[in-house]
Amino acid sequence: MNILEKNTTPYSKAIVRLLKGVVERSSNVWNDIINYQIEIQDYISKIGLELIVKKDDGFAFVKQLEDNEGKTLGLVQRRQIGFETSIILVVLRQSLEEFDSNPTQLAVEKFITDTEIKDELELFLQEGYNQLKFQKDLDSYIKRVVELGYLKEISKKDNETKYQIHRIIKEKITPDILEEFKTKLQDYVESI
Repeated sequence: MNILEKNTTPYSKAIVRLLKGVVERSSNVWNDIINYQIEIQDYISKIGLELIVKKDDGFAFVKQLEDNEGKTLGLVQRRQIGFETSIILVVLRQSLEEFDSNPTQLAVEKFITDTEIKDELELFLQEGYNQLKFQKDLDSYIKRVVELGYLKEISKKDNETKYQIHRIIKEKITPDILEEFKTKLQDYVESI
C-alpha cells in the first residue's frame, strides 16, 4: 500500500471536488457525497466549512461557517462580482423564483436565452441608469455569471445562446438579499 492509498478515505476525492466548487448529480463523486455526508461534514467542519447537499436539485457545495459577527476562517475566498454582474444575478434569481412558483410548469429546470436576459434587464433597469454602456458590456457580464457557475451554456445557434439557470443561485441569493439589492438599486437610480 502506497502513502496516498494509506492516507485517503473512500470520500477523499469527493472532499477535494467540493473544495473546488459545486458538485453536480452527474459527477462521479456524487454517490460518495450522498453515502458519506456525515463523515464529510465531520472532516470539513474542522476547517470551518459546512456541507450543503441539495439532493432534490442535484448539487452539493461547501460554505464557510460564520461566528456571530459574520467572521470566518477565510478558507473560501469571497469574490467581488461588481454592480452590473449583481444586477444580472438578481434578474436570474427573480426569474427562477417566478418559474418555481408557476404551478402549471412541467419542466424542472429553468432555461433562458441571452436575448431573454437582455429583455428582462431592460424591464429591471429604470430611467437614469446608463443603459447604453450596460448593453454594450452585457455579453462580458453574462460570461462572468457563467464563470461564477450560476449559468450553464446549453446551446448556441446563430447569435442566440441558451443557458440553464443553476439552482445554487437560490442558495447564494436569498429572498432577503434579493430585496436588499432591489432597494439599493432603487436608491442608486433615484440619486442619479
